[in-house]
Amino acid sequence: MANFIQRWQRRRKLKRLKRKGSRFWKTVRWSWRILLLLFVIDVFYVMIIWPDWDEFKQGAIPKSRFIRDYETHMNEQLYHAGLSWKPIPLRQIPKHLHHAVIAAEDARFYYHNGFDLIAFQEAMDTNLELMRFKYGASTISQQTIKNLFFTSSRNPLRKWHELLLTLGMEWNLEKDRILETYLNIAEFGEGVYGVEAAAQHYYGVPAIALNQKQAAELAACLPSPVRHNPETRTKRFTKRSRKIYRWMQARQ
Repeated sequence: MANFIQRWQRRRKLKRLKRKGSRFWKTVRWSWRILLLLFVIDVFYVMIIWPDWDEFKQGAIPKSRFIRDYETHMNEQLYHAGLSWKPIPLRQIPKHLHHAVIAAEDARFYYHNGFDLIAFQEAMDTNLELMRFKYGASTISQQTIKNLFFTSSRNPLRKWHELLLTLGMEWNLEKDRILETYLNIAEFGEGVYGVEAAAQHYYGVPAIALNQKQAAELAACLPSPVRHNPETRTKRFTKRSRKIYRWMQARQ
């Protein structure tokens, strides 16, 4: 009788294990199906938003997503400052302004393929030391894509799409065209987009007439131009602009 009970208990235990195993594998199968469906949907979405890079290779600089959103908010809320944006070709932007922005935002711009792994590692090491996420490592290419197509959201899915489009842009566009686009759509203050509008707004001169100190100050606006700019002249802005200016002087 005791042997019969033991065999019966073992059979029940085996059945329970089989049922648990069956539920586990069923969950795994459904999880993979859901992931595959989400992947297909995401691929379809990327295909929809994928730009025609031939249109970006030359010609007029398009309005960024940030500029379009600002126009919408400006029309909806009367207290918004007017939009100031006047894109110009790269040849009308002085070389020292190129150098200032690259020094401030992406020192290895001409040497990477859209992602600066060295800067990323340095930023993560600093964040770990500070025990908070203070520094990012977005390149000029990544910022150009974000400005053109996305918002400032930190959504991981947005970062994934940004990565894909950055690779596409780097593959199809020359570095000078990417820099030209960035300099014409970057925000330099509330409602102030692009270096030409910034030069006229802060100094009353066209971008081509900016001196090295003024170029360093515009570069120091990035990446928080509403708070830190030649009008607010915060402590952070002053320190950053002096640092960029000293770097420009040292490389002459």
